[in-house]
Amino acid sequence: MTSYKDLGLVNTKEMFAKAVKGGYAIPAYNFNNMEQLQAIIQACVETKSPVILQVSKGARDYANLNLLRNMAKGAGEYAKELGYEIPIVLHLDHGDSFETCKECIDNGFSSVMIDGSHFPYDENVALTKKVVEYAHAHGVTVEGELGVLAGIEDDVVAEHSTYTQPEEVVDFVSKTGVDSLAISIGTSHGANKFKPEQCTRNEDGVLIPPPLRFDILEEIEKELPGFPIVLHGSSSVPQEYVKIINENGGKLKDSVGIPEEQLRKASKSAVCKINIDSDGRLAMTALIRKTMNDNPGEFDPRKYLGPARKALKEMYMHKNINVLGSANQA
Repeated sequence: MTSYKDLGLVNTKEMFAKAVKGGYAIPAYNFNNMEQLQAIIQACVETKSPVILQVSKGARDYANLNLLRNMAKGAGEYAKELGYEIPIVLHLDHGDSFETCKECIDNGFSSVMIDGSHFPYDENVALTKKVVEYAHAHGVTVEGELGVLAGIEDDVVAEHSTYTQPEEVVDFVSKTGVDSLAISIGTSHGANKFKPEQCTRNEDGVLIPPPLRFDILEEIEKELPGFPIVLHGSSSVPQEYVKIINENGGKLKDSVGIPEEQLRKASKSAVCKINIDSDGRLAMTALIRKTMNDNPGEFDPRKYLGPARKALKEMYMHKNINVLGSANQA
């Protein structure tokens, strides 16, 4: 068994307490490869932001659990080399079973999410409690979920959202012992978060999604004052990346995300962790497509992955400074 402490990582307990008190959110960025990890660490070191490195089931299948664990260890050493030590969490995103969570805890993850939101309430409680008991015995923090987000992210698929019921949150947290709670207030997974008929269009024809349900968030905060809340499916789907992709052979139709001003508002509340995955995929794909289209004879991966990494870093820095408010909090 490998402890996260031996990898130079931290859990989310102190990190979230500071974020709730300080009115900002910790960036939770998904990664699958070296370039993504380099961009995340460069951006967070330069902005002096704490960070959560998220690993999904798809990432584990693609990159291998042991490699990802050692990449996370290297991330801490890389941050020191860049000149500033930042708190780093290695987090399992959307763990689907006790066995998956246990495997990650035993392999050095400092935080895990157990997503039992698709089960009946009592089953969600029982599964989450089982994970919490094992995780806490090893100093690992646990995120649970109430409510269901629509959209697609790796193997997580739901056609319709089910908003979190504020009257359930106290019972769920007290029975399970979770350290943070992912809620559903209108965010959604993927780059096509809403159907066009759910949105309005501005004068430029760009889709404007329905606003987040801040009324539900406020009710949850009243029920659980100061308790760490998490938002999944919170990519903003920057239209400049969508445009670059489509201009260079892509076919992304009606892509729409969560407006950044709404995420900034959420991060000033008890929302202390905001998950961003699709924006990173879009930035990387946009620059790879453009570079290869501009230089059709290029075959050196460094020549097209390098610009993609730079775009990722710039986007993550923007998120930390202007959206999440996590800059200068490390």
